[in-house]
Amino acid sequence: MQVFHRSTNVLSRFTIFGGLFVVAGLVYGLVLVNRSPYVTHQGVAKEQPIQFSHKHHAGELGIDCRYCHTTVENLAYAGMPATKTCMNCHSQIWTDSKFLEPVRDSWRTDRSIEWVKVYDLPQYVYFNHSIHVNKGVGCATCHGRVDLMNVLWQEPTLQMEWCLDCHRQPEKYLRPRQFIFSMDYQPPADQIALGNQLKEEYDVEARVQCSACHR
Repeated sequence: MQVFHRSTNVLSRFTIFGGLFVVAGLVYGLVLVNRSPYVTHQGVAKEQPIQFSHKHHAGELGIDCRYCHTTVENLAYAGMPATKTCMNCHSQIWTDSKFLEPVRDSWRTDRSIEWVKVYDLPQYVYFNHSIHVNKGVGCATCHGRVDLMNVLWQEPTLQMEWCLDCHRQPEKYLRPRQFIFSMDYQPPADQIALGNQLKEEYDVEARVQCSACHR
């Protein structure tokens, strides 16, 4: 005597294969979420205590990156400008601007301005600005065209695959040192040839060991 109806076999197959598709869909969805700005913060502008425009300062006025980020060539941390750096100009111009009151208050009280980090790496990741800058990696390679940004946002995903793409083939991204801080630098048609030349000249290694970034 047949206990189950013949359709049970069809339903069982449909359930099994359907379950596989559901699991695959969930995994794919998790991958999409992990790569989304919700997780990576890519392209998400961070609100700062002061309305500071890189487009105006670095782009329109042409202020060099190193004027504010003074340690970028020598230390792991690029450095944030002291209030005095802001006041070098703003004690003379825009002295009554309400937007700059936090700067004037910081100057009067000697309390640092609490800037919000845009590129906030996990504690298990080691990154040294000076090494990259001195090895031929331009600011715009990681930070994008900040000279065109009114409000600063994180340009890349900062996921490990993004870092490894450069570490595996640094010749694709290297530029002459005199153009490190040039925002509008355009790589030449023979970038790979130039990159290989700079790799040898700057003693650049394709470092993909875990200890290069995780210490």
